[in-house]
Amino acid sequence: MDLKIPKGYHITVAAEGMRRLRFLAKSPDGRLFGTDMHSLADNKRGKVYIFENWDNTAKQFKKITLFAAKLHNPNQVMFYTDKGVNYIYIAETGKLSRYEYHAGDSTLHGTQQILARFPDQGLSYKYGGWHLTRSLAQHNNKIYVSVGSSCNACVEKEAIRASIIEMNPDGSGQKTYATGLRNSVAIKWIKDKLWATFMSRDLMKPDNPEDLFGTIEQGKNYGWPWYAQYKQQIYPDRQMMDSAEIQNITPPPKPPLAYCGFKAHSAPLGFDLFSNFNDAQLNGNFLVALHGSTSVWRQRGNAVVMVTGRDRYVEIVSGFQVGKKKSDRLGRPCDVMMNDANSFFITDDKNGALYYVWK
Repeated sequence: MDLKIPKGYHITVAAEGMRRLRFLAKSPDGRLFGTDMHSLADNKRGKVYIFENWDNTAKQFKKITLFAAKLHNPNQVMFYTDKGVNYIYIAETGKLSRYEYHAGDSTLHGTQQILARFPDQGLSYKYGGWHLTRSLAQHNNKIYVSVGSSCNACVEKEAIRASIIEMNPDGSGQKTYATGLRNSVAIKWIKDKLWATFMSRDLMKPDNPEDLFGTIEQGKNYGWPWYAQYKQQIYPDRQMMDSAEIQNITPPPKPPLAYCGFKAHSAPLGFDLFSNFNDAQLNGNFLVALHGSTSVWRQRGNAVVMVTGRDRYVEIVSGFQVGKKKSDRLGRPCDVMMNDANSFFITDDKNGALYYVWK
């Protein structure tokens, strides 16, 4: 695979051999962790890895340590210190749990604390499986979890679906933070604002609604399944509004506009703000991983892009797809993380690989 990167940059495979490498996290002792969901199918074969022994000459990790296994679609882990104790939080389809974490740990230790439970029957669930990932964020002594919808477009039977929830670090005090979010696969607090990527519904029009990136405010409803966004306009989803099945349900008010709309079916996932980065082009901007459409022929996404303004973005790392055929998709970027002032990481969950990009 010949990935295209900005002039003056270099790229290498920093680690490989995983199955479906997803999201990255730095531990309190400075080690890099990554989740592996194993496959696209609903399964309990997921893992968490530690990437260790960095070789700065080869630009590769010389050691990959299996930290946890037999997990149910682990999308993300997060580290948090609660009352002086370090914990690793693990977000699986059916639950959020935490374990005590000590510097240098090479496996899970101690007793599992289950903090919250989510719809868990996977793709065969009575209300529908659909979105199996759970995403994490932290801010001001609160933990946030994103729970995707059970369908493409429907009125949910469970309030926790298509929402972001808030709780205390020990799982107590759980409440709804925001609703109307079909699937926010990445959430992150930056400068006292909760930013998120969120995917809009399918089967409306070829080019809209757009997939979105923006801030999420407490108590707001972000429209799904009643409204959609296209070119900084909010419009009703008539297929839902006119459905006889739901004609007696009152939709919420129109949602706020998202900051950036990506082409429909781009599937934005992980992102990071490049703050104090030694490149004026990237510094101060968000980089977002566009996972790409499940319909490969659409040629949507499949790149790491930089958001340059409202509804404006440019490709920074591309070449993951070279044509319209299924065999032409060579990789799928999932997460992007700034490493230091001169480098960043990208995960590829099609190849189970971790890329290192440096200047």
